[in-house]
Amino acid sequence: MEHIKRYHAAVVPHEERVLIVEGPVSSSVLRELTMHPDLHAFRRPHEQQEALIAISELPEGRIIITRDKDTIVGYVTFHHPDELERWSQGHMQDLIELGAIEVANSYRSLGLGQKMIKTAFEEGQMEQYIVFTTEYYWHWDLKGTGLNVWEYRKMMERLMSVVGMIWYATDDPEICSHPANCLMVRIGKDVPIESEEQFDRIRFQQRFMY
Repeated sequence: MEHIKRYHAAVVPHEERVLIVEGPVSSSVLRELTMHPDLHAFRRPHEQQEALIAISELPEGRIIITRDKDTIVGYVTFHHPDELERWSQGHMQDLIELGAIEVANSYRSLGLGQKMIKTAFEEGQMEQYIVFTTEYYWHWDLKGTGLNVWEYRKMMERLMSVVGMIWYATDDPEICSHPANCLMVRIGKDVPIESEEQFDRIRFQQRFMY
């Protein structure tokens, strides 16, 4: 399928300057920027930058960033699910994972997460996809935010709801391993019913729960 990517940018006032929220950005743009040192939730900043570059070069890959001049202070990734995960079964071309979202500590509470996610959905460019995210409590910055798992879960639900993502049931063992974990999904208006049915079969693989 053809993966349509439409670039959008917005400014966010911050102290005496402005931040730029933009994307999808190309690998050439990402190579010219530097990562904020606080962006280390998943791997070391320079390694994470290489991961963002690799994702941006995928046909379906999308990277949305927030930058302070030439420094990336936040990002969101979109790509097909990892081949080792159940969500890759069937190799659905119209199934896209919101894989990671991270904002540097000193830039939080500015609504950047919401703005980056909304940017990815501008001009209906995600209407041909089932977009999902898997939320695991062990990835959450509970110490940095001071929230407990349930407060953090509610925060993530509010964040994803800005583009219409809602909670979906599943029998996936990793998600079911803790009640705070969850699957959130948005089905675009141009997604065929056949894809919805295939996604349902992936969500539930134990017949007694289907």
